Amino acid sequence: MIQQVLKYPDEWNPIIKRNYDQNIFHYNVVNTIINDVKLHGDEALKKYSKKYDQVDIDKFQVGKQDFIQSSLTLSNSFKASVEKAYNNIKFFHEKNIPKNCRKINVSSGITCWNKYIPIEKVGFYIPGGNAPLLSTILMLGIPAKLAKCKDIILCTPPNKKGQIHPALLYVSKYMNIHRVYKIGGAQAIAAMAYGTESIPNVYKIFGPGNAYVTTAKQIVSQKNNVSIDIPAGPSEIVIIADEFANPKYVASDLLSQSEHDGKSYINLLTVNTNFWIDTVKKELKNQFSYLYKKKDIIEKSLKNSKIVILSSLEKCISLSNQIAPEHLIINCKDACYWSEKIINAGSVFLGNYSPVSAGDYASGTNHVLPTFGYAKSCSGLSVDSFLKRITFQKISKKGLKSLSDCIGPLSYEEGLLAHKKSVDIRVQDY
Repeated sequence: MIQQVLKYPDEWNPIIKRNYDQNIFHYNVVNTIINDVKLHGDEALKKYSKKYDQVDIDKFQVGKQDFIQSSLTLSNSFKASVEKAYNNIKFFHEKNIPKNCRKINVSSGITCWNKYIPIEKVGFYIPGGNAPLLSTILMLGIPAKLAKCKDIILCTPPNKKGQIHPALLYVSKYMNIHRVYKIGGAQAIAAMAYGTESIPNVYKIFGPGNAYVTTAKQIVSQKNNVSIDIPAGPSEIVIIADEFANPKYVASDLLSQSEHDGKSYINLLTVNTNFWIDTVKKELKNQFSYLYKKKDIIEKSLKNSKIVILSSLEKCISLSNQIAPEHLIINCKDACYWSEKIINAGSVFLGNYSPVSAGDYASGTNHVLPTFGYAKSCSGLSVDSFLKRITFQKISKKGLKSLSDCIGPLSYEEGLLAHKKSVDIRVQDY
């Protein structure tokens, strides 16, 4: 990790800036795939499955027998863990279901209200490459079910045998999501956006993915009447630490996010001395030796990560708010106090015993969060991500008469005379 001492805010820009760029090559490749799937449907999907996943797929939808078989290969401890995580996530999200607005009498004869309606058709993209993200099925499926979405489909890439990881199938079945399709990459996003002979189209697409998947989501949201959840990039973590923070825990948190992607964004902001920082570095080296399965990814990620030394926790908070990280750990003596000063972050974890891993799996909050600084304007996933809100108004004759003196001058000034006439014609009759 790169170590820096920053004395002035005008030195912060290189820290705030992400090095993750979706280049023109990604766009051109993805755009070609999307147009091909739109025109040729399943034929194009089979071609790209062969090209990118090295597998011939005859039937995309997972059969009943595959779901049954998946349950037989998994341990009871895994199944119990799924149940516990499910219960915690559901409990938290149930407490945050948006409520319909009561009817509001704006003035005499004018009544307005709103109503939340579930998005009818939603699609989940679940990566299955470097890691089968079974936890994301819970994070997407639970709020979708609570929102009462009618149609839910799931796409995930198969292995070279044309199979889906059994853990993904088990969690899908546990969530009563039975329409699972063996398709990955940008072609899966195109299929959900436009529909093919095998895969139905949806109205909103959710889920993380690599640069190609992310680019595909952005393209279809611009070209088609399908929306997407939130802009997504590589995983991010910022840790704010003082002398209260345990170096062993800090190192483990840095490593846990670095194993996601070689482009993960990782920064430690601290007011501590070089002795404490050296201890963190020793812990990183020690713990890294046990993480051989993700060695290359972790090395690449940590190479571009930074330890930033600032003169005060106030400056650490200020820099973090400008970064607007996906995950923020405040590992300080008065973590709750400092948390009140956070205005930009996806999800915040307080103290020595609140690792990001808890939120990733089972504490109850959602792990689908904005990256790349979008936490300045976007929220993480919740039940309302699967709802749309419709407003209603009921106006009496007397109510419209009271509005006419306001609507007339405003519509006239905008040059929209038919708007004025639609009110005047009623008021004159009255």
